[in-house]
Amino acid sequence: MFGIAPEKMEFYLKWIAIGLAVPALLINLGMMAFIDDEGIRSLVALEMDLSGNFITPTMHGAYYYNKPPLYNWILWVFFKLFGNYEEFTSRFVTVLCLGGYAWTVYYFFKKEVSKKTAFLVAFSLVTCGRMLFYDSMLGLIDTGFSWVTFTLFMWVWTFFKKEDWWKLFLGVYVLTAIGFLMKGLPALVFTGFTLLAWFIYNKRFWKLLSLQHFAGIGVLVVLVGGYYWVYNQYNDLMVVFETLVNESSKRTVVKYGWQDTVAHLFTFPFEQLYHYLPWSLFVIFLFQKGMLQKLKAKPFMVFLALTFLANILVYWSSVQVYPRYLLMFPPLVFGIFLYALELSNRSWRNIGLEYLIGGLVSILVLAAWIPLFTDELDMVQGRWWKSGLVSILLLGLTMVYWKYKDQRWLVFVSVLLTIRLAFDWFVLPHRNVHDHGSEMRTSCIETMINGQKEDWKVWGPTHMEPAQSFYLTRTRGKIIPRDEDGKAELYSLYFVGPKFELKNHRFDSLGRVEARHGDFKYTPYGKIIAGK
Repeated sequence: MFGIAPEKMEFYLKWIAIGLAVPALLINLGMMAFIDDEGIRSLVALEMDLSGNFITPTMHGAYYYNKPPLYNWILWVFFKLFGNYEEFTSRFVTVLCLGGYAWTVYYFFKKEVSKKTAFLVAFSLVTCGRMLFYDSMLGLIDTGFSWVTFTLFMWVWTFFKKEDWWKLFLGVYVLTAIGFLMKGLPALVFTGFTLLAWFIYNKRFWKLLSLQHFAGIGVLVVLVGGYYWVYNQYNDLMVVFETLVNESSKRTVVKYGWQDTVAHLFTFPFEQLYHYLPWSLFVIFLFQKGMLQKLKAKPFMVFLALTFLANILVYWSSVQVYPRYLLMFPPLVFGIFLYALELSNRSWRNIGLEYLIGGLVSILVLAAWIPLFTDELDMVQGRWWKSGLVSILLLGLTMVYWKYKDQRWLVFVSVLLTIRLAFDWFVLPHRNVHDHGSEMRTSCIETMINGQKEDWKVWGPTHMEPAQSFYLTRTRGKIIPRDEDGKAELYSLYFVGPKFELKNHRFDSLGRVEARHGDFKYTPYGKIIAGK
């Protein structure tokens, strides 16, 4: 059975993983309605298109300060290329960034470890739980920003090793400028901590005071400062920088206090182990006699560990941290784990983990048929052939898993991608039917189609969910402005908060749009009459 040489099987398994990744990451990608942060990214890009102003981002025509505009420009390019402002287009950008990120991981790691380990590190990023079943399906900034940040890490490693200081500092600050124009101050933090940690560790601190370093900083100032010089022609910069600083400090002890911060220090590592399963389990390979000494003997592993430790402390000490903020770290950590696996002698750790995973994979062959006996999945067309294909894929992979002992973790990559394929076919349609976001999307679209001839506005500081705002604006094809001064116009329809007090005004409700979540399940709209 499978009379294929192990080396050939390794080659085939790599291409099977790549081949499975494409449909797994793309099928039903645009099915679910936007979450709020997706709505923000796409709404800002849409309003740039509608207004023709690409310098000062806006939401409902009001200045949006929380993020610089680069990612919105990228989204706008793809929206124009695809000819639509659909969910798939926004999320396709994320998938492209993930593909580029994984290739970058492989490119740099293959120079330092075996090609198989480099491939596993790249695909551990793609198939860790947080990425595979969440972030790769959302049109958010974090995957692209993490790609830029990881590339910055590798740039420091590559050119420090060559002692090519001009390329190191100029390249680092070009990447920092790109990161800053995507997400703001975190880009500066990553750059500063990485350079300080690695240069001090190698006793080259004085190189940070060199002409080359100041030239790199000059490049950053020109690129970022150039944008904000143009921005200043449109709007005052003071609020911009105050907001960027607040965005970077609002999740820290400054806001949450020391008690919550101390509690977070203890829970943070365990939360991340959970979010980045199953590859976080490979931490067990560090706990072998002499392993730390072996890792210390390889400078690249020292660099990965030091870069991780220097930068993770900011997030470890921040109470409100979403796992997507940490997506630049998995290749650093998994790289160490999987290199330890490469160095390890076959022991109970290897055997135990292989049998645990192998048992689960074997069970999945039968579990693939569960959708056929689940009434709630009646809406899924082609359940028979989809379940059958998933089961056949898992059966074939299970047989290869047990046959080729040295290729088991490559097989595991394809198993995870097959699970994502099943998730796309069976879980997403069910979730879409029962998700309140779908009701919100339909409600917004129908409201704007029926009210195309009306003049729409948002009353004062009324809270609008960004996803609501996106669907309403996209359907209308015009920016829906805020009436900041509260000067009601009889010919306009206003969106108003459910419990918003209209002093000296009368509100005649005419309908509502559903909300996706939160305390208020809908947002009413109607006529506001002044002086009543």
